Amino acid sequence: MKVVVIGGTGLIGSKLVAGLGDHGHEAVPASPKTGVNTLTGEGLAEVLTGAQVVIDVSNSPSFERTAVMEFFETSTRNVLAAEATVGVGHHVALSVVGTEQMPENGYFAAKITQEQLIEKSGIPYSLVHATQFFEFVRGIADEATDGDTVRIAPVRFQPMAGDDVARAVARVAVGAPLNGRVETGGPEQFRMDEFFRDALAAWGDPRQVVSDPQAKYFGSVPGERTLVPDEGATLGTIHYRDWLAQNAPAK
Repeated sequence: MKVVVIGGTGLIGSKLVAGLGDHGHEAVPASPKTGVNTLTGEGLAEVLTGAQVVIDVSNSPSFERTAVMEFFETSTRNVLAAEATVGVGHHVALSVVGTEQMPENGYFAAKITQEQLIEKSGIPYSLVHATQFFEFVRGIADEATDGDTVRIAPVRFQPMAGDDVARAVARVAVGAPLNGRVETGGPEQFRMDEFFRDALAAWGDPRQVVSDPQAKYFGSVPGERTLVPDEGATLGTIHYRDWLAQNAPAK
């Protein structure tokens, strides 16, 4: 079937396009790089014509509170309107585990708005809530750095590989619409401060990790279970140590 991947040239989107194509589907990437702009609507009607499924894994170019809300609200409205016009039968969106637990976080608030628009659209849908990606853990450490110290909250943490995220989304996309959500996470759960202490050691990074219950995670203090899925989540198979061995930066 024809599956259009909004954000199909990005980290997860490119993996989705490749994986779905390998399984015999017509997977079409849609992004500004391919002439599709979800903020203006440019190219949407053309790329969605004939599609049975649309997967939205796009992301805002800015995480500033107003900008990220405008991106998800505007782009989601445009995509859903175009889908209704051409008769798309399944809308799949990638979201984040814990969105509703940190609504004061600007990014999470925008994702909540995106989900509400999808739920009210009348188009059959599935939401996939994923935990943090291995690909972004260095950025988390950098965001939490103050001098030579990395302040991390001692809460549960269950990151996963981008390849596992893409597989989880693809499985949902080729199935019947859930009209609800599923959660997915990594195969191991850690204390976040311990994970980063071990990770920095593995990177050969001299910064020191300090456990701080008030440490913020991209602007908000996470709770004990904010960043991990509930029981029954689909778990990935790739462990961080194995992923790191394959993705260590060149020296």
